[in-house]
Amino acid sequence: MSVRRFWASASTLILAAAAALGVAQPASANSAATGGYVALGDSYSSGVGAGSYLSDSGDCRRSTNAYPYLWAAANSPSSFTFVACSGATTSSVASTQLGALDSSTGLVSVTAGGNDVGFADVMQDCVLSSEATCLSSVGSAVSQVQNSLPSRLSSLYGSIKSRAPKAHVVVLGYPRFYKLSGSCVAGLSEKKRAAINDASDVLNGVIAKQAANAGFTYSSVVDEFTGHELCSGDAWLHSVSIPVYNSYHPKAAGQSGGYLPAFRSAA
Repeated sequence: MSVRRFWASASTLILAAAAALGVAQPASANSAATGGYVALGDSYSSGVGAGSYLSDSGDCRRSTNAYPYLWAAANSPSSFTFVACSGATTSSVASTQLGALDSSTGLVSVTAGGNDVGFADVMQDCVLSSEATCLSSVGSAVSQVQNSLPSRLSSLYGSIKSRAPKAHVVVLGYPRFYKLSGSCVAGLSEKKRAAINDASDVLNGVIAKQAANAGFTYSSVVDEFTGHELCSGDAWLHSVSIPVYNSYHPKAAGQSGGYLPAFRSAA
């Protein structure tokens, strides 16, 4: 069973099932054409790691290779506002990005949640420290995902709905990082890789549930990235990289081949 179908079967809401299966909601295409498209979120939406950053985006690193920019270029919405920013959390999206929304906004995309649970610190611990330290750090992040993240996501999604009540909102998840028993002969242990993948699944499940609760469409990217994880031999994600901010972010191929199809199928 695919991950996309798994989340659909796990949800009791028809909307969540349609989102997880990648079925576009009926009003979305016209709403983007008439009300414009706003891209919110963190580095996975801004396009960190994909290069070709817009000169006015500064440390937010908004890329012309990011899925929001690619979708807008292909679909010519009536307006396009790209405010996703590297390092964004649910609270910073709410406090600094929602001004781009209004009652006429037709389409919204968002990724958020990974930075709330210390994604960067977890990966640093797993790369630089022992297996025990890595597993402890992953466990702490999972605890935050299960206990504190749901209310943060609920608050953010409620604010989006309040600001843009007519919008079709697509919430995208995060990829699994590693192909287990893959081609990597060095680096993290298999146990570390498995723990990170499992934590990603938990994170995506919480995001999917809160998106469904808000009446939003959730679109997984796990299926799209399957076969293109780290250790797959054809990775669409950076491993530890220079500059360091590229590490564990999608390459341009991950945006165009992973996130863009997942968004397009739901938008």
